[in-house]
Amino acid sequence: MRGEVMEHTKEYEKKLTISDVAEALGVSKTTVSRAISGKGRIGKETKERVLEYIQEHNYKPNVLAKGLAQLKTYNIGVMLPEDYTVVDLPFFQTCLTGVQETAVSMDYDVLLTLGKENDCTQLERMIENHKVDGVILMRTFTKDVHIEYLKSQEIPFVTVGSTNYQGVIQVDNDHKSACRELISILLLKGMKKIGLIGGIESHVVTQNRLQGYIEAHKAAGMALDKDIICVNVEKDILIEQGVERLLAHGADCIVCLDDAVCIHVLNKLRRENIQVPDQMRVASFYDSTILENNLPSVTSLSFDARELGNVACKILLEAVEGKQTDFRTLLGYEVVLKESTK
Repeated sequence: MRGEVMEHTKEYEKKLTISDVAEALGVSKTTVSRAISGKGRIGKETKERVLEYIQEHNYKPNVLAKGLAQLKTYNIGVMLPEDYTVVDLPFFQTCLTGVQETAVSMDYDVLLTLGKENDCTQLERMIENHKVDGVILMRTFTKDVHIEYLKSQEIPFVTVGSTNYQGVIQVDNDHKSACRELISILLLKGMKKIGLIGGIESHVVTQNRLQGYIEAHKAAGMALDKDIICVNVEKDILIEQGVERLLAHGADCIVCLDDAVCIHVLNKLRRENIQVPDQMRVASFYDSTILENNLPSVTSLSFDARELGNVACKILLEAVEGKQTDFRTLLGYEVVLKESTK
């Protein structure tokens, strides 16, 4: 009989939920959650009742047991940029897969939110409601209200992408070195007027890619021709106008700051009956799946977005645990030369 009771108790413990605790004690689920997390307004006596009940019933799934001991939510927040394009989506999906893999392995869940360049509303709601123990920002800006807000709240966070803000933990691919190497190779292959098109200047990644472009020309002893640098052009009509401008100024190669721009550039060249690579070479600063079936195949820079997510999440969780972390981690890249620059 005793054995049957023990088996029944074990089965009950496995199934015990926050709702069960709340019902047994005659309190709300919010009250139970606040007692567990140690955050939010709750009376001392009520908190003690909740914690005693949980301990008595040996309710200890990994997350809750750790939460009781360490006063954590065991959630991390990931903020995606609201303005991402369809072509950006594969990068963010792959990066999120990396984040999720690492989070799950450490008994964490991932909460997603969206953010505009100058709007912290959704991020503030997540933080002020004590939903997460830390945050990953998936895009950085030169003037970044999200970074400023998170610094003011003193909550652990990591940026996927570089930033000039001091004391911010950041994980990024080495975009500047990658772009410098690609442009240097193209110059060595005999291209003299390499035009640049795309990108938003307020994005830090754009600034880093531009710097690599500039440094490659400087290292080759070649003057920079500002007439063949077209930034802040992401809308279709602006991209087409940018291509026309580069053609008018004699560019012999067009390097696109991302694949969304590259697709439009290639389509524009086809409509103009300009053959790639015979009459114009083309390359992209990012190699997404959208270009993999293009003919001719497109020279590009390849980055491992999944690794980026893995590393960003690992470093964030180390910061949440109070461990020392490097403020800047740069991951590698590969220059993939294909038919479009032959």
